Amino acid sequence: MVEAQGEWSEAHATGYSDDAGTGTGGACGYDDVFKHGYGLTTAALSTALFNNGYSCGSCFQLRCFNDPQWCSTKTITVTATNFCPPSSDPNAKDGWCNPPLKHFDLSLPMFRSLVNNIAAGIIPVQYKRVPCSRQGGIKFEINGNDNFLLVLVYNVGGVGDLKAVSVKGSKSGWTTMGKNWGANWSANANLRGQSLSFSVTTSDGKTVLSQDVAPQNWEFGMSYEGKQIT
Repeated sequence: MVEAQGEWSEAHATGYSDDAGTGTGGACGYDDVFKHGYGLTTAALSTALFNNGYSCGSCFQLRCFNDPQWCSTKTITVTATNFCPPSSDPNAKDGWCNPPLKHFDLSLPMFRSLVNNIAAGIIPVQYKRVPCSRQGGIKFEINGNDNFLLVLVYNVGGVGDLKAVSVKGSKSGWTTMGKNWGANWSANANLRGQSLSFSVTTSDGKTVLSQDVAPQNWEFGMSYEGKQIT
């Protein structure tokens, strides 16, 4: 489990991708981290932190720690948007994402902001969970097909990560959605022609209801904005 907010813990960090942040949202489903509002302030988490995708959307504050040769004095805040897979060789010297290690693979610009020498490859860091600051409401990107609803839930404030999602059509009752992968939640339901409401519960137990978020003529591939965690 990920540590509670406010508690500093120790880990290591590296940088990956490129200056444009290409491919930094894969395992959570945020295919375009800019479209989904996360930009370059992103991180891929090791197995010990990723929590099988339940950490997607959570926010962490990091600072380089106890290594004056490499550390800058800056502190950054990033959102968990991807997974750093373990090495196929559990004994590999570069297996920083192997269990039980806690590791952040940061977008390259975020990593560089933590170091005073761009030659740094891996650095010790301290990290803690922090509240996520989001603009606007929680967003629901609807995908799937007429009999299978797949919803990417993003732009979640508060603790940022979810433990439950339900959907309701205007002509039907509430359906509990299952966690499909990353930040995607799914239900075997045909709700075409109905306006959709969503209930989401964050990992700290807060629930917010977004009534009739998607209109009756909602379309696959579109995103709809609901209420935000307060």
